[in-house]
Amino acid sequence: MAMTSLFVLPDKAQAQVDTQAEDRSQTAKQRRQDPSNLTELRKEAEQAAKKLEDATKALEKRQATAKAARDQLTTKLRLLREAELQLGRIRQPVSELAELLYEQPVGADGVVPFLSGDADTDMLPAMGSVNYMLSVRQQAVERTSALAQQTEILAGEAQELRAGNLLAEAQLAAEVDLLRKQSDKIVKSLTAALVKLGIKIDKVGRAALGCNPLRAATAGNYPNGLIPRAMLCPLQQKGHSLRADATIAFVSLNEAYKQTFGRPICVTDAYRNLTEQQSIYYRRPGFAAVPGRSNHGLGLAVDLCGGVERFRSAEFNWMEKNGKRYGWFHPDWAYSSPFEPWHWEYDPKMDKLP
Repeated sequence: MAMTSLFVLPDKAQAQVDTQAEDRSQTAKQRRQDPSNLTELRKEAEQAAKKLEDATKALEKRQATAKAARDQLTTKLRLLREAELQLGRIRQPVSELAELLYEQPVGADGVVPFLSGDADTDMLPAMGSVNYMLSVRQQAVERTSALAQQTEILAGEAQELRAGNLLAEAQLAAEVDLLRKQSDKIVKSLTAALVKLGIKIDKVGRAALGCNPLRAATAGNYPNGLIPRAMLCPLQQKGHSLRADATIAFVSLNEAYKQTFGRPICVTDAYRNLTEQQSIYYRRPGFAAVPGRSNHGLGLAVDLCGGVERFRSAEFNWMEKNGKRYGWFHPDWAYSSPFEPWHWEYDPKMDKLP
């Protein structure tokens, strides 16, 4: 007699178990489809690069804000110096009056005659000058007090600005440095994986520079057919290369293909420079794009052999079914006009595992 379970999982717990099992199954499926793990490494590198780019922009924005604040502070300090010069001009007549009154006192007997009403006509202008001097002096005192307060405020703003900017810039710079190190580490792991799978590089590693997926956008800045070799990543198939992201995706595709057919994908052509495209255009009219307009010149197309070039062969059908998982597809025009079953192209937007 079979024993029944002693307990039943609650609905939420059971759902969680089912989800975890599904995730493990999906992960295993992805690994079978991409045994080299290059797709994941490339995406990690791209994500790290995006974080680095965002952090760098934040640092640049902070530096620009700090510069604007420093410029504003410089303007305030300039205005303050102009105000101090103006104050000096206000003080000048006060000083002159004080010197004049010191040399020529107000009346021989001081201010007593003026207060008693016995002042002569010469005393009245002198007392008017005294009153003006006192008024101007009061203005100067008030202006000096205001300038002192303004100076104190500006000094505080300057100190707070410098301290805040230095701290923020230091934190952002440290974050940028950390993200750059993480990005470099991921790219090195990716390069090492490519080398392990047969991508040849020279002793100083120059050829590996073109395999950095972050270079894909840079390679896209060059005209069609004029991408420098240093900006391209070699394929496992000797003598052929593509743009970095296209190569990485193709290597993953190639590894999955080998699991099925026991041999690598046969490649007759990949990146073509402008001269090569002109040559094939004139040798095979109607079967090559106008020079400067071919995806081969962008490092985003390959011509295949080994069975793929035969329409509806097992190899062609496998590529048609599995290629899009890695971003590689057979374009619509190549089914008929002109008919080129061997021609396949890479679309980075399509490059993701299901």
